[in-house]
Amino acid sequence: MAPEGSTATAHIRSEVIRLVAEIPKSRFTTYGSIANHLSVNPRHVASFLARLSGEEAAALPWHRVVAAEARISRGMAGDLRVEQQARLEAEGMRIDPKGFILDPDRFFHVVGPKSEIRRGLD
Repeated sequence: MAPEGSTATAHIRSEVIRLVAEIPKSRFTTYGSIANHLSVNPRHVASFLARLSGEEAAALPWHRVVAAEARISRGMAGDLRVEQQARLEAEGMRIDPKGFILDPDRFFHVVGPKSEIRRGLD
C-alpha cells in the first residue's frame, strides 16, 4: 500500500469510509470483502476503521464490518467487541458464543462493483 499521508492512501481511506457508510442496516460485510473490492490487504481496512476519529465512528456503522468467516474480530478491544455484538444483535443478527454471526448468508452485504474504485488512482 502507498505510504501513509499519500494521495493514494487518502483515496483508499475515503473509499473504505464510503463503503462502510453504504452497508445497510441489518447487514454486514467483512474486512476481506472491502479489501478485495479495493485491491488492498484486509489489515489495511481494519487499520483504517481502528483509527476512525470519534466523530467518524459515531457517524459510521463500523460495527457492520467483521472478520473472516463472519466473526467479530478477536483482535478488537473487549469493550468494542461487546459493543459490536450488541449493535449487530440490535439489528436482528444472532451471534454465537465464539463471536460468529449465525446464518451469515442471510445478512451478508456484497460490496459494489470494483470498476468504480480504481478511478483516480491511475
